[in-house]
Amino acid sequence: MLFRSPDARDGLKPSQRRILVAMNDLGLGPTSATSKCAGIVGETMKRYHPHGEQVIYPTLVRMAQDWNMRHRLVHSQGNFGSIAGLPPAAMRYTEARLTPVASEMLEDLESETVDFIDNYDGKYREPLVLPSRFPNLLVNGSDGIAVGMATEIPPHNLKEVCDAAIRVIDEPSVGVIDLMELLPGPDYPTGGIICGRGGIREGYLTGRGRVTLRARAHVHTEGRLNQIIITEVPFQQTRNRLAEQIGDLVKSERIKGISAIRDESSQRGGEPVRLVIDLKRDADPDTVLNQLYKFSPLERTASIILLALVDGRPRLLTIKELIECFLKHRVEVIRRRTQYMLRKAKERCHVLEGQLIAISSLDEVIRICRSSPNRQEAKR
Repeated sequence: MLFRSPDARDGLKPSQRRILVAMNDLGLGPTSATSKCAGIVGETMKRYHPHGEQVIYPTLVRMAQDWNMRHRLVHSQGNFGSIAGLPPAAMRYTEARLTPVASEMLEDLESETVDFIDNYDGKYREPLVLPSRFPNLLVNGSDGIAVGMATEIPPHNLKEVCDAAIRVIDEPSVGVIDLMELLPGPDYPTGGIICGRGGIREGYLTGRGRVTLRARAHVHTEGRLNQIIITEVPFQQTRNRLAEQIGDLVKSERIKGISAIRDESSQRGGEPVRLVIDLKRDADPDTVLNQLYKFSPLERTASIILLALVDGRPRLLTIKELIECFLKHRVEVIRRRTQYMLRKAKERCHVLEGQLIAISSLDEVIRICRSSPNRQEAKR
């Protein structure tokens, strides 16, 4: 159950965290060359996550898809699928490396800022959580289903989340309603329209809410031909699935005003989503559009369930409590990093003080070295 919920501090599940750590171990930083995903999956499986490539590779792929992640954690090279619903290529054909955002999550990992535990066979050590210099849980969101509970945290705009975090730092007693002036609602990577703010307010205040998502569409008139053009789709919907289901509605005559539907989307300089629906001459565009919202996935209901792991236990949190969990984690990381740097500085200071003593008594040091029977004795 716990492995399906993200940690409130870095917003990652164990499989995601282990993939990022394995890529960091391989030196696949933002400025390095990409490496075969098969090697990344193998390294993750060998060191940290022995649950098979059927689990690891789909997780790696999802972190590289910009229609699933608000800010991608993996830079992809090759076919990683598309918003049309096409599957990714096999891992032997694709390559990846960390993005600059992911490197921010791994910053100071070697400075004893977080706790480490033994891996599954005791040969390696893995972090329990990443230092994470930005609130990844709110920025990229998370979802998962466990026994008796579920997580559905929507993605948000990075600047808005940071502004809200700064407000909590400056004014710890600020309320959720005041925070919503800076963080008005989710920001889905596929765009679309959120209908109303009541569900957002309820979700942020109680940890549970429901919002209605709509595709962004407009009516285009060219001569006597009316068209409905869809340019943004609800989160986690694909173009091919939408076109197929709209086609089924036309065939079953649940929607009678449509004469044709075609996909004019293009990834090469064009719009990633452009579904064009041609209407019959006697069809009313507004009526057809409302029917599409009612019967097709152009409109869907999304849940807000702010459930995350706090001290290893799942908790339902408000939006402010999620921000506070991240801020508390960052204070702990900075404190531990400072202690690490201080200890290293004292160790270096001890060496330099010894060197100063040796230089000030150079003749005595040379005499001791020359009169010693061997190297070990001279060192002692």
